[in-house]
Amino acid sequence: MPEAPQKPDPKPDAPPPRRISRRDLLKIGIGAAAGLGALGALGRLGNGESIPALRPVSIEKPGKSPYIRPARYYEKLANKFIKCQLCPKHCYVGQGGRGFCEVRENHNGDYYTLVYGRAASVNIDPVEKKPLFHVLPGSPIFSFAAAGCNLECKNCQNWQLSQARPEALPATNLPPAKLVETAQKQGCPLIAGTYSEPIVFFEYLLDVAAEGNARGLRTTMVSAGYIERRPMIDLCRQLAAIKIDLKSMRDSFYQSNCQGTLKPVLNSIALVKEQGVWLEIVYLVIPTLNDSETEIEDLAKWIRTNVGPDVPLHFSRFHPQYKLTQLPPTPYDTLDRCYQIARAEGLHYVYVGNLPGIPTQNTRCPKCGKEIIRRQNFRILANHVKQGRCEFCRQAIPGIWS
Repeated sequence: MPEAPQKPDPKPDAPPPRRISRRDLLKIGIGAAAGLGALGALGRLGNGESIPALRPVSIEKPGKSPYIRPARYYEKLANKFIKCQLCPKHCYVGQGGRGFCEVRENHNGDYYTLVYGRAASVNIDPVEKKPLFHVLPGSPIFSFAAAGCNLECKNCQNWQLSQARPEALPATNLPPAKLVETAQKQGCPLIAGTYSEPIVFFEYLLDVAAEGNARGLRTTMVSAGYIERRPMIDLCRQLAAIKIDLKSMRDSFYQSNCQGTLKPVLNSIALVKEQGVWLEIVYLVIPTLNDSETEIEDLAKWIRTNVGPDVPLHFSRFHPQYKLTQLPPTPYDTLDRCYQIARAEGLHYVYVGNLPGIPTQNTRCPKCGKEIIRRQNFRILANHVKQGRCEFCRQAIPGIWS
């Protein structure tokens, strides 16, 4: 089991060492070519129109690059060290160094984000793909990402993007105003920071959301929720919806599989609900690692008790990838068992994803039991939610419907 990141002395003389991993190989370019091919297809919008060309962009000094902006949430220390306070890792970073996410850098005792407006992935998706099932069903959502992540999950499906340094990937200059204008021209009522981890391109996402709000577009975030309380509150003030990947109910899983910890994620989920932002939760069911009946019961009970039975819970099927290629895909019977456990615990909106053509993708009214939204893959076949209510019995259905 890999060790959890160690917190160094508050006034170190040098940045703490880290083990060499596949992430470190990507930083220096080994394996980066595979990522370029995988990401290239995302540089084309849903209607076939191309965005500005994705191209490799070098990292320059502050003031000489549109991508380098002052970062938020950090503390200055002696000897030009800083302590990042954006996420629970609280990285201590010396002059010229970067945090764990590899997209925030110390320049002469000041901290900077290296990915402001630096879009490494852009696409138009159906909102159901996020998945956000209770947010404007059937709508296109303008999706964007920058490089980097503050976790390293062994099952990551976008590791070429999330585990790379920004200079290792092609990118396009897509500042907030231009991004929102492009989304508007494409007829997208929604925007999503997604694919990698929006927390590490916090400043970019926050300004996109503010610009979107000014133009009548709603911005969402697809995140692992590994963030401190104050920055999450600032995001909640601008975002319309947040989907959080809750990866396990066991801290040991977060430490061994993600290089993180569980409690900050649970705190984030509760905080989003407290702030009144629409929340949906995804749980990727990984065979033998987080799929026991006890853990699924704990998950459902925690959700019901802490954020309520109306928060949608999506059980997602695992497919072998990145560092977990030795495991099989999640069996249907396991996913169905998870679904049944969550429903038995009183959760009203439980879904199974990554498995096309099954009825548990559909939404049923918790009062009359009728099917009110029917889905096939990412398409809406029928929608009987009218003005936020069940068309049959007038039960209020929580979500963003208009």
